[in-house]
Amino acid sequence: MQARPGHRIPALLALLLPVGAGLIYLAIAGAPQTYIITNSVALIMGGIWIMVGRAPAGSRLRRTLICALLFALFIPLISGPYVNGIARWLPAGPFTLNAGALLFPAIAVLAAQDDDFAPPMLLAALLAAMLQPDAALGFAVVFAAVGLHDAARDWRIGVTCIIGFLASIVMALRGELPPQPFVERVLVTLAQTGSLVALLLIAALLASFCLMLFALPQDRRSRAALAGSLFGFSIMSVLSHYPSVLIGYGAAPILGYALALGLIPRIGDAARAS
Repeated sequence: MQARPGHRIPALLALLLPVGAGLIYLAIAGAPQTYIITNSVALIMGGIWIMVGRAPAGSRLRRTLICALLFALFIPLISGPYVNGIARWLPAGPFTLNAGALLFPAIAVLAAQDDDFAPPMLLAALLAAMLQPDAALGFAVVFAAVGLHDAARDWRIGVTCIIGFLASIVMALRGELPPQPFVERVLVTLAQTGSLVALLLIAALLASFCLMLFALPQDRRSRAALAGSLFGFSIMSVLSHYPSVLIGYGAAPILGYALALGLIPRIGDAARAS
């Protein structure tokens, strides 16, 4: 059965709703014009990928891709930049992209499609989070594993959840960098001022989470893992000084979740994969 473009609309909306609401916030809050342009360009690029992208057909190709993504997750430890001993950014010309937000959503989706190696794949991502260190990435791994365990009922994934939770608590206790305006603690700052924009952003994030969990086609494991990763990143953006995923300034999570949404198997793809 051939995939139809309409099957990609829920995935497109899962990206468009929070990022669109975030652009409204940036415009109202008076963020620099470059922030709005950067997020807009990332949204356009991500939307194109969601509509035309496709996961590799075959487990060997998928494993090759996830190994490349996991390797890239460790690159900041080699390339820097380091800020107060923390290295979690990929240099990309004039930009620095948060490695976890850019790469882990796709890792979660691809790991969920691999019955044999999902636990070590998630643990490898957790190791990168511990070395950087990045508690937000750690909790994204935890809740991706929680979602995958709920869908797959694999005891190894359950063990991964426990290890990831303990490691993430340790990372969270190590402290964080100062928050950056329009990037970190967006929801907390707006809620403290009583702004109605906070409700718009929360509703958009919740809608994106529900679309990922319930509306994407076919692959329940990938949906659960991806939605779990969004929850993990989002909860840490509220509790600590981490980027407000998909609604604050930053191309990395927009491109990262677009990549992942494009890798969710389309209707008919599962029958062709081997």
